[in-house]
Amino acid sequence: MTPRPADTARKESLSKSRLRLWLRLLKTSGLIEEELRRRMRADLGTTLPRFDVMSALSRAPDGLKMSEISRRLRVSNGNITGIVDKLTEDGLVLRVAVPGDRRANLVRLTAKGKDVFAEQARRHETWINDILAGLNADDVAGMALRLDHLLDAIEKAD
Repeated sequence: MTPRPADTARKESLSKSRLRLWLRLLKTSGLIEEELRRRMRADLGTTLPRFDVMSALSRAPDGLKMSEISRRLRVSNGNITGIVDKLTEDGLVLRVAVPGDRRANLVRLTAKGKDVFAEQARRHETWINDILAGLNADDVAGMALRLDHLLDAIEKAD
């Protein structure tokens, strides 16, 4: 049975709508990320990737292997190595040998790193609140619900 022209047109229309939605999501995410990067540089003298690494480490008090950081942040080990090297130089993280595995290290926040990250996280939350100030509570709840639905659908398809 061949599809009727109206069915084909509806499918193409839905396909185009999904494409436009994806482009809007990219644009919105990009604009928010661009503003966060600007504020991180200007107000904190740091970068978003450094913040992301410290954020991952803040949720893992026992530390994380480099490969685990890259997996969580979905970036290459090479990117993480350079960031961790700089954070180590700045006294914000330290590398600790993994018992029984001479090649592996765990990366942990230092006391200074925890303090610095706490301030950065506080500022980050304030900035996100400012950037999204045009959304009321119903907007936030509705968008979060729809994005959760989208995430579930994508993860199930994976």
